[in-house]
Amino acid sequence: WNFNFLLFYLEHNLYFCTMKKVVFIINPFSAHKNYQPFLKNLRSKVDNPNYFISDSVEKTNQFIKEHFDTTDIFVAVGGDGTISSVAKKLINTDKILAIFPAGSGNGFARENEFGKNLEELLAKIERKNYREIDTFTVNEHFSINVSGTGFDGKVVKRFERTDRGLKNYIKISVKTFFNYKPISVKFTSELHQKYDGEYLMVNIANTRQFGNDAFIAPHANTVDGLAEVVLVKKFPFYYGAIFAFKMFTKNLTESDFVKFISIPEIDFSVDTEDWHLDGEYTKISSPIQIKVLPKSLKILI
Repeated sequence: WNFNFLLFYLEHNLYFCTMKKVVFIINPFSAHKNYQPFLKNLRSKVDNPNYFISDSVEKTNQFIKEHFDTTDIFVAVGGDGTISSVAKKLINTDKILAIFPAGSGNGFARENEFGKNLEELLAKIERKNYREIDTFTVNEHFSINVSGTGFDGKVVKRFERTDRGLKNYIKISVKTFFNYKPISVKFTSELHQKYDGEYLMVNIANTRQFGNDAFIAPHANTVDGLAEVVLVKKFPFYYGAIFAFKMFTKNLTESDFVKFISIPEIDFSVDTEDWHLDGEYTKISSPIQIKVLPKSLKILI
């Protein structure tokens, strides 16, 4: 009995010491501003958990800075935008990123096998295993998942004025499609100038999907040192259903409307400033430089 008690005591204290070096950064605007159930669940499973409810990127940055030296694992509770803002501060360090998905699409969380089971997440935290993955930049802007310009940049700009959710995204996408004028893209390198032209959208993919299992780059890989540039020409409206079906079944391939370029870096100019970075609207001026940061982020597995 004494041995079993000692084993329990050691395991409990090891777990307690591990959790002391873990912080949860919560975006209160994610999950339709309904983060309280997560917090209640966390408190029921962890004694005095370290958490921070952040309502801005600036406050997130300040919190990470203040707790950097005493923390091993930073858990982002939110969508891809929240995750990206946390991950940015952990690049090329010994700190580990973990995720509790609470966004509208959760593309990056899905691709890295983070679900909404808190017990599973806590078990991962206790094991503390991680792998190193790629990230990338768009000029001076950081991205972890999928970023792009053109049609979806405009859609995200309008989407951010709504209550979000997949239904609103589809509704806005359909409305925007009919009157959206294609963007003009010109590549700097002679190697890529054959792709110059007008496109509905250009996406840079580190992972395979936008979110909600919409796979824009089925062959993207977070550990190959490359990003996938996905060039999509404007297609007839009837083809939209085919395009969507291919995305949601991981079967989007090269065609008259779609081209893929695998690159470690690439430069181009585009005649719009409307971009989305991991689903967050951002204005970015040309010229554009995309650069992969290989194995720059440690992520919990």
